[in-house]
Amino acid sequence: MKCDRAVNTKKANKTSFIKISFRPADRGGQAHVDVYIESHRYIYIETMHDPFFRPIKSLRISLTRKCNLSCLYCHREGELQNASPYEISVAEIAKVASICYDRGVTKVKFSGGEPLLRKDIREIINCLPPFDDISITTNGQLLKQRINDLKGLDRINISIDTLNPLTYKTLTGGDIKNVIKGLEAAREADLTPIKINMVVMDGVNDHEIGEMIKYVQGKDMVLQLIQLMDFMNGSKLKGSNLQVIESTLEGLSKRTTANTLHNRKRFEINGAEIEIVRPIDNTEFCMNCNRLRVTSDAKLKPCLLRNDNLVDIRGIDRMSDDDALGLVMEAVNRREPYYRERTVSRTCGRWKADTC
Repeated sequence: MKCDRAVNTKKANKTSFIKISFRPADRGGQAHVDVYIESHRYIYIETMHDPFFRPIKSLRISLTRKCNLSCLYCHREGELQNASPYEISVAEIAKVASICYDRGVTKVKFSGGEPLLRKDIREIINCLPPFDDISITTNGQLLKQRINDLKGLDRINISIDTLNPLTYKTLTGGDIKNVIKGLEAAREADLTPIKINMVVMDGVNDHEIGEMIKYVQGKDMVLQLIQLMDFMNGSKLKGSNLQVIESTLEGLSKRTTANTLHNRKRFEINGAEIEIVRPIDNTEFCMNCNRLRVTSDAKLKPCLLRNDNLVDIRGIDRMSDDDALGLVMEAVNRREPYYRERTVSRTCGRWKADTC
């Protein structure tokens, strides 16, 4: 049997004997094997795979639709504007996280809306099993005052499209000073590497890329240049051509590597790390996606760009483990690359995101 992850049960806090067991394929087809090495006990776990043989290694959980900013480009994590006001509970998060962790997921990321608006964020973090990587994406406005509630996180993403106070105010309605204070608090708390999310837009902030690269140089930070995703189909903002920017960076880069998630390219330039996030019309990006999403109103979302294949998990905390696993596997089996090579026409061969 191929084993994808070894979990040290001293960290996982599992001390009872677990026998070899198999589940039907539609329930995940997972096998657990006990192995003892130098008196340490390990459980080898097979990873969930979707019908396109993509492993599920990452979980992204939206905690709320509420936000304290009004960013002009916000895509709301692909959630419907008329989605239920219900917010996923701590118990529901704990259950789905546990199910996914036991089946090979190694990373979890919280997002929103603005996740720091959840008053129970500390309880949410504390309810998680010991994932290899636990992180959060925030706009940073509340970061400094809530930094002590984030113990248990490994790192953090902060949205900073510009360092110019006026441009920032125009784009978001917020104060960049609060973000910088929050960023420094995150550095002091060692929530590193800090990823700086910069959505690149023509005539708005594209001329600031060089300044942002200088800002992260020599620090434990990664600058993520992100493609604008215009879900509103009417925005006056225009995304910059990241393919051109990517080619320019590649020519300047001392070293180029690829991220395991989406096979994103990462460049090293004069002590700065820059990563390109370019999902639109990018078949390679989709074919390397290993993420399962959870919406703020407790639905499993197999793809950011679709809302016609959601799986409702409200009340999953009151279900048996087998029934809960069944829902997770239903979502996994609904996963397919949004952009992929097809033999049919472009018009008929691509799903349209329902974001109205």
